[in-house]
Amino acid sequence: MAALVKAVEAGGWSADDIEKLPFTLLIEGVERTLVEHTRAITRCARAVAQEMKTIYGDRLEINMDGLVAGALLHDCGKFVEYERAKNGYVKSHLGRMLRHPFSGTAIAHAAGLPPEVCHVIATHAKEGDGARVTAEAIIVNHVDFANFEPFKL
Repeated sequence: MAALVKAVEAGGWSADDIEKLPFTLLIEGVERTLVEHTRAITRCARAVAQEMKTIYGDRLEINMDGLVAGALLHDCGKFVEYERAKNGYVKSHLGRMLRHPFSGTAIAHAAGLPPEVCHVIATHAKEGDGARVTAEAIIVNHVDFANFEPFKL
């Protein structure tokens, strides 16, 4: 919770703003919010992990708390990556310099979250290609893309 509060405050957003923020600026005309996207990622990641645990049992370790925390916070950097403009939302100066996996990881680290959660945030997008070293990071990455790519169609 502290990481989300830090992110929202750093971005200068109000409680009303949070429900309106788009989940992406990369696909024009997508009317899905960041809140909806975050809920989808968290629910999908949890479901995938539960099914994997059901099938593989103790042969695959998945830290459910770390998975859920990482999924909930995977896009927290978007609160500082975006800013409101006259015609909608655009990348902020910080967002043009650092994409949300970087800023989100910094926010989570500053909030005292463990490295395993920071790792999920850092590696959930293309910036993490080749760097995912936990089951939790792999799951969040895959469900994030599964909840992004179809909206490009």
